[in-house]
Amino acid sequence: MTELVIARELRKVYGGGRKQRTVAVDGISFTCRAGEIYGLIGPNGAGKTTTLRMISTVLAPTGGTATVAGHDVVTDGHRVRESIGFLSGNTGLYGRLTPEEVLKYFGQLHGMDTGLIAERISELAELLDMTGYLGKRCDKLSTGMKQKVNVARTVLHDPPVLILDEPTSGLDVLAARTIVDFIRVSREQGKCVIFSTHIMGEVSRLCDRLGVIHQGTMPFEGTLDGFREQHGQDLEEAFVGILETSA
Repeated sequence: MTELVIARELRKVYGGGRKQRTVAVDGISFTCRAGEIYGLIGPNGAGKTTTLRMISTVLAPTGGTATVAGHDVVTDGHRVRESIGFLSGNTGLYGRLTPEEVLKYFGQLHGMDTGLIAERISELAELLDMTGYLGKRCDKLSTGMKQKVNVARTVLHDPPVLILDEPTSGLDVLAARTIVDFIRVSREQGKCVIFSTHIMGEVSRLCDRLGVIHQGTMPFEGTLDGFREQHGQDLEEAFVGILETSA
């Protein structure tokens, strides 16, 4: 399988000079292939979001390298952004617009033609169970409905790489299940999917490989089966054990 995301010794340091230096990410390396789901797991403040932001070109690395679909995140950022769908943890919607209007707007930003936009909206509305509220204003939608619209906006242009930062955070069971099922379908379509989560059940159901991030480093990186072999079948207990060992 083709490696679509390659991160090598990624590092991010904030501050310096008169400001206290904070090392948010310290030498993280991993790859993610087409048709694969890669999970980044770790406690709050571990460096997961910073890592995803560097890969998506939102933040420039202090050190190390990363490429997406063969494009360097520093020197070829425009091509990287064309190749990804990035769902951040604080993505918002235009409250006065309907989901259909939001998606049409972002489709136009991506340079998609009208017919393709309509086709993708119809397809995604079916996959994400949004058909009943495509014409309802976004400020009238529930949290789960809004997140489905955010996911649809993220993947509307059909990018080969999806980067999802805690996509099910704060959602009810049904909304979370819909998004988890969509992530699984994306893998079946050959997408390269990287996502962060705190939910071990999602890791168990979705991940082909994973990296555990703690205090900016990666004490484990490998397959889900390898994780279980090294640290035990109970994912939550194994995860806590890794954090305690690397503290």
